[in-house]
Amino acid sequence: MAGGGASLAWSRALAQPVFAEYPFQLGVAAGDPAPDGFVIWTRLAPRPLEPGHGMPAAPMAVEWEVASDSAFAQVVRKGEAIARPELGHSVHVEVAGLAPGRPYFYRFAAGRERSGVGRARTTPALGDKVARVRFGVVGCQSYEQGYYTAHRKVAGEELDFVYCYGDYIYEGRGSRLWNSPDGPRENPRQHLGGEIYSLDDYRRRYAQYKMDADLQASHASAAWFSVWDDHEIDNNWAQAIDQDGTDPAVFRLRQQSAMQAFYENTPLRRSAFPGGASMQIYRRARYGDLLDLNLLDTRQFRSDQPCEGRWATTCPGARDAAAQVLGEAQERWLFGALAGSDARWKVLAQQVMVMDLNRDQQGGLGYNLDTWAGYQIPRERLLRHVRDRRIKNVVVLTGDEHQNYAGELHIDGRQPEGPAVATEFVTTSISSSGDGVDQRPDGVRIQSQNPFLKFNNAQRGYAVCDVTPERWQTDFKVLDKVTSRDGTLTTRATWVVPNGETNLVRG
Repeated sequence: MAGGGASLAWSRALAQPVFAEYPFQLGVAAGDPAPDGFVIWTRLAPRPLEPGHGMPAAPMAVEWEVASDSAFAQVVRKGEAIARPELGHSVHVEVAGLAPGRPYFYRFAAGRERSGVGRARTTPALGDKVARVRFGVVGCQSYEQGYYTAHRKVAGEELDFVYCYGDYIYEGRGSRLWNSPDGPRENPRQHLGGEIYSLDDYRRRYAQYKMDADLQASHASAAWFSVWDDHEIDNNWAQAIDQDGTDPAVFRLRQQSAMQAFYENTPLRRSAFPGGASMQIYRRARYGDLLDLNLLDTRQFRSDQPCEGRWATTCPGARDAAAQVLGEAQERWLFGALAGSDARWKVLAQQVMVMDLNRDQQGGLGYNLDTWAGYQIPRERLLRHVRDRRIKNVVVLTGDEHQNYAGELHIDGRQPEGPAVATEFVTTSISSSGDGVDQRPDGVRIQSQNPFLKFNNAQRGYAVCDVTPERWQTDFKVLDKVTSRDGTLTTRATWVVPNGETNLVRG
């Protein structure tokens, strides 16, 4: 039995499969750590960019090991998983029985082939006193617009975990040129094929991204908590609505393919297993008594963007009382989690900006209507819940903007009443929008007319959050360029939130 150009020989007489090419070309990853374990992931793909990814249409046994040391002298868990063709020969092993709050190492084997080694740390035991958590924030990694130098730097940070806010892939067709705000620019690399719609299309796009060695290093360095934003399916999608007027029933077929591919290529637990055009990706992780991480989904349950999605404007639809960002069930879940949390820091790890930035530069009022500012009633409901329940130390982590922002959250940024309710850090892109600049002219103007916005930067990079009981510190780390692989990393700014406060302080 053979498939994908006969890259694999299989016989009942053989004890092990023989691969013509290396089957672990997409690397390894870990995700969703807990006190007793985490998910470990790989995907067999000897020829990742071909239909069928070089594998036969048959299940394949994959062995796995978890050790307490990188040399695997002390293997503490091992077993066998089945890589199934229905799931693109991906493997999701939910490892359990490990000790809390310590690092482990893992690897896979299939036939005579062995994967690289990954590292993941379990979370502290529930209720434990935790002195420090240090983690990274990444996302928006358009393959075409830059190299993944930032991921290589993330791999060297020795983090407890990585939070990926989404836009792991981009769905658009391959293009040699990018029409940037400053005019046409040549992309340093290019997507294969046209815009993606089918399951095979999405699988190949993930494969193209995951073959990048710097991204593989980032995955292998720490366990990730992953959610999606829009480009994992289609730009600015909401519920079963795309922005091109596609019949919702037809668009759900695309969502179904995209969600299956997202699961196949992400280290998620079985609880996130897709069911048609839906997935359960909102969830919670706890780091002892120090931090509760609430991972949100701001796409699957939201109503359509108001004002026909126009930029830097507003309309009566922005105050639609029936509008939703999280949907009723997720909102109830989040409100209960925030009110019931006894952790020092309560984190909303989500995708689109909560700050209601006025982005009109002509003296009027206008918002990015794809953010919470385009959904003012749900936004007010969230912030009033935090304020009225006197929930302290709420920090929002956001992406999507391809810029760094740090700001303070008021129920109405135009008319702030007393101290801020919470704090928000928006992390820039890994590569999307190309090299960038320290500050764009529009960023300077926007910051000047929004006094609750304390910092803005338009370079590429990532953030590192260093959290203790006494303070929350966010380091914005930026690269001078991503259009070549030799970009230089610096810490552009450090902002601190003291325990019990909502005001941002320069670090």
